[in-house]
Amino acid sequence: MTVPENSNRQDKNSPLFAIGGENLIDHVTNDGQVTAKVGGSPFNVAMGLGRQGAYVRYISPISKDPWGGKLAAGLEDAGVNLTGLRVNLPTTMARVEIKDGIPSYRFEREGTAERDITFEGLVDQLTEASALHTGSLTLTKGDDAGIWERVLAYAFDAGLFVSLDPNVRMSVIEDIQNYRERIFRIVQKVSMIKLSDEDLADLYPDQSLDDALCELSQHSSAALIVLTMGPLGALAITKHHRVQVDAAPVENLMDAIGAGDTFAATLLMSLAEMDCLSSERINAATEDEVRSLLTQASVAAAINCGREGCDPPTRAELMEKVL
Repeated sequence: MTVPENSNRQDKNSPLFAIGGENLIDHVTNDGQVTAKVGGSPFNVAMGLGRQGAYVRYISPISKDPWGGKLAAGLEDAGVNLTGLRVNLPTTMARVEIKDGIPSYRFEREGTAERDITFEGLVDQLTEASALHTGSLTLTKGDDAGIWERVLAYAFDAGLFVSLDPNVRMSVIEDIQNYRERIFRIVQKVSMIKLSDEDLADLYPDQSLDDALCELSQHSSAALIVLTMGPLGALAITKHHRVQVDAAPVENLMDAIGAGDTFAATLLMSLAEMDCLSSERINAATEDEVRSLLTQASVAAAINCGREGCDPPTRAELMEKVL
């Protein structure tokens, strides 16, 4: 397969991020007002990386319908290369209701474009990639979830930096035991896990947060585990360090949509800039380097929360707040 590249490609020596997983339209109801916005956790991560100047491929299919056109345009405007197919299947829909700034979700995913994948089609798009990221609804159910599990294992064994954000949504998972078992298999072949305290509690419902984090760390191959804790900040665990930072202040809270995805994208971009897209390099990172990763990601998430919907900052916007 020959992978097309658009004119937005960044420095040819920069690492290539392959991002895949759900793309969808968020029908958002907030104080009685309804809007429709592009979204999906991996989609948002791709957009966040693109806006920060990363070299990114989005490898999942996108619908040819009008909603798919908006999704494709959103990524291309962010500088992301679309290497997945455009297909004649409908776009996934998410019904989002926001109360007190916190979103709740209902998804319509059966027979949609983003799930129309094959193992070979995804692997073909990993040519020259340094890192692969996915998670969220992508891993919840169906043959496509099994395909993604195989692709992640393949990428890890091939030496790619594999990043996972499970973004757990138990309210939409039909077979919780099977889902947990899949995630616990996947974490044995990843380089980085980013998850929230709510994700961790859902994966380990009968354990304290500290015990769950300890078990995940012992069970996983991840060199870097990052736990976001909302207003309590974020925590990172590496081989040699345990670092916690406070949450960055939000100047004018709009909503939390895409905050975690913006955080994940910024982690990946910062790792690339620090030449840390390998387990070996992360293991050698200093405490100050780990703290810098968390600080930049936290500030980026705060900027996003001050905007409506998922609207990640550019690198220049982020650095203006960090420096």
